Amino acid sequence: MSRISVKGRRVWVTGASTGIGRAVTVELVRRGATVIVSARNEPALTELARECGEDRVIVLSFDVTDRRANQRAADEIHRRLGGLDLTFFNAGICEYVDVRKFDSALFERTMRTNFLSMVYGIEAVLPLLRQSPSPQLVGMSSTVAYGGLPRAEAYGASKAAIKNLFESLHIDLLSDGISVSVVCPGFVRTPLTDRNDFPMPFRIKADEAAKRIVDGIEAKRPEIHFPKRFSLPFKLLTLLPSRWYIGWCAKIVTQP
Repeated sequence: MSRISVKGRRVWVTGASTGIGRAVTVELVRRGATVIVSARNEPALTELARECGEDRVIVLSFDVTDRRANQRAADEIHRRLGGLDLTFFNAGICEYVDVRKFDSALFERTMRTNFLSMVYGIEAVLPLLRQSPSPQLVGMSSTVAYGGLPRAEAYGASKAAIKNLFESLHIDLLSDGISVSVVCPGFVRTPLTDRNDFPMPFRIKADEAAKRIVDGIEAKRPEIHFPKRFSLPFKLLTLLPSRWYIGWCAKIVTQP
């Protein structure tokens, strides 16, 4: 599959106020894209636009869990830029489950923010992408989508749902000429992972992750996973018989 540069393309990034979303925005602008940035934290987005150049970054602050707000955002993007070429749906949260105090509300929050927000966004942007000469749809999942991990019942389920969704879309949107990619990173240094209370092997910086993500987007890779020294062995582990995989997880993952 041929590569396509992001230079000159109109890109929408959600969850852009911090972490990977912010770093990807900076990398996209560095490579010549015009980026619409979304999150609830408007001051952080405004600062990002100031840093990157307000002629290259458009702030569009809203709550991604609101279906109608996603549609209004897509309408505003069309009004401001005349269309859209690439979306990177990245907004998400992480809450860990304590099975001694199992809370369904935690699952609802996680699925609404991580998974349903992408469904709403996809619904809103597909008409715009179908009009682009080089449309791409990209979503943020995680290596945890490959297999269950302790305390990740909610977060892992949401990321597995995203991975499955984007793999299905990759097939169904072939006839529309829309390239679809899912991003499955290992541990990346962000405000989200800074709160983790367990070992995070091979954790990389957000700007390094951003370069790998944008490289994968330009290469139109169906699955963008990294760092390979973590993601590949973890992929292989999930191919083991379930009893072996579960036993391995129980031994090496620190639990409270």
